[in-house]
Amino acid sequence: MKIEAQSLTLVSYPLCPYVQRAGIVLAEKGANFERRYIDLADKPAWFEAISPLGKVPLLIVQRDKALFESAVICEYLDETQPGRPMHPADPLERARHRGWVEFGSSILNEIWKLEIATDAATHHTQVKTLKDRFRIIESSLAEGPWFAGRDFSMVDAVFAPVFRYFDVFDEIADLNVFVDTPKVSAWRQALARRASVISAVPNDYAERLRAFLIERNAYLLRATEATQP
Repeated sequence: MKIEAQSLTLVSYPLCPYVQRAGIVLAEKGANFERRYIDLADKPAWFEAISPLGKVPLLIVQRDKALFESAVICEYLDETQPGRPMHPADPLERARHRGWVEFGSSILNEIWKLEIATDAATHHTQVKTLKDRFRIIESSLAEGPWFAGRDFSMVDAVFAPVFRYFDVFDEIADLNVFVDTPKVSAWRQALARRASVISAVPNDYAERLRAFLIERNAYLLRATEATQP
């Protein structure tokens, strides 16, 4: 049953890809919501009181109930907000999409390892791992423009933050991650133009991500030559 009117607050952190997922779904559903940014290095007491894991995103519903974990939040929004469902109607296809959502999360884990890699060997290993993951996706994509074809889905909401990282990475080093995946590249470009994707981060996202890489002394900042396959 759809809930037409709710008071929704998305507790956010500017660089969190999981927050972006929830923001994209909220925008796709046309939901009215407030976004509240916090500093994860100095978490406010009110946040720690309602966030069991101390992580974002957190969705505050009707001012007295909070949901945590991005997958749970996105599923809740899909079930309760008006608009076209973001999962396929067919149970088998819906299950397959949920599998690809998990696959997207696994890629985020590999991107994190790339971000914090401080030596060449780890850096190159992570680039190769990411290339392999995107090759797997290439063989599963429909004709586009979205993951399953003409309908924007939850899988698209999950992968948009994945690709956003590379918008910044590509300005730093030529990783050649998408050299063998033309369908993935086209999907990436389509997502970058989507209004819900654009609005999912603050305007200074790229600067914040660069600052994070500098703070971590990421090898990526020194990898000015094309990464080996």
